[in-house]
Amino acid sequence: MKKHFPAIAKTALVLVYLVIVAGALVRMTGSGMGCPDWPKCFGYYIPPTDLKELTWAPNRAFEKGQVIIKEETLLVAKDNFTTETNFDASHWEKYTKHDYAIFNPLHTWIEYINRLFGALAGMACFFMAVVSFKFWREKKRITLLSWLVVFMMGFQAWLGAKVVYSVLNPIKITVHMVMALVIVAVILYIIQLARPKLTAVTYNSGFKKILLFSLLLTLIQVAIGTQVRQFVDEQVKNGLTESILWLQNPSVTFYIHRSFSIIVLLVNVYLFNKNRKLNLGFSKINWVLFIIGIEILTGMAMAYLDFPLGSQAIHLVLASILFGIQFYVILEAKKTIPANS
Repeated sequence: MKKHFPAIAKTALVLVYLVIVAGALVRMTGSGMGCPDWPKCFGYYIPPTDLKELTWAPNRAFEKGQVIIKEETLLVAKDNFTTETNFDASHWEKYTKHDYAIFNPLHTWIEYINRLFGALAGMACFFMAVVSFKFWREKKRITLLSWLVVFMMGFQAWLGAKVVYSVLNPIKITVHMVMALVIVAVILYIIQLARPKLTAVTYNSGFKKILLFSLLLTLIQVAIGTQVRQFVDEQVKNGLTESILWLQNPSVTFYIHRSFSIIVLLVNVYLFNKNRKLNLGFSKINWVLFIIGIEILTGMAMAYLDFPLGSQAIHLVLASILFGIQFYVILEAKKTIPANS
């Protein structure tokens, strides 16, 4: 199994990214409260598809923990029972985590699929951690970091529950996103540690420092972007359902986010030119520049073309991919043979 470890780690990484993609779709469609409880969905392992399943009816069997919506309130079954002719409140208790009681089958299943991807990614990370014991004697760091990923995935699941219980608190959503990027970074580091050969690139101290600076800029830009996204969410909550109105009177963070993208682009253009001029061999810098270009285009589409379908999800996913590539380039720089700056 040891020889297959890099492939296992890469599979875990892909699945974590699929969770990020699913999370982006959840945000794009406003499905974050599609399942108002956690880890089940309306008290079911497989969520309902029709409101009838969440409506009280006579002569119907319920199991403990199952949920109904009654008078715009979530009620949870206290035990296993079959309903009689009249509603008996003694079998039910009010759901106390929050007061959100809306069922939308599309939102429910989008959120449910997001959770399924999360569970699948968690299992892949656990399998990676088990296999990592093969490295214990020669590279303990791989084993320790692999189990760290398992604990971080558990923490991420706990954060997901907190996001639901808070009815999508913006700060908790941001922390949830940042934690996903941290998990990506650690898995990338594990993959790099498991590689037996040096990469075909040349070390340059000045280039590496700018690489680190560019990664910091990306993180700042992501943080500012979440603030813009939160502003848009608030617009929707305030009743502005038409996308053309979302940025009609934007906050100052929108202008900062827009202007900051120019700084991010210029720094990475500098890295691209220096890499080519000195023939350093960091081929992934080309991808960095390409993704930044697409990020700017999707940002412009949202701002000036009234949020075309899919643009929000693409913008968020590309930001996480950009972070991953930049972090991996920095890891490549650590495994190179030093050369004169």
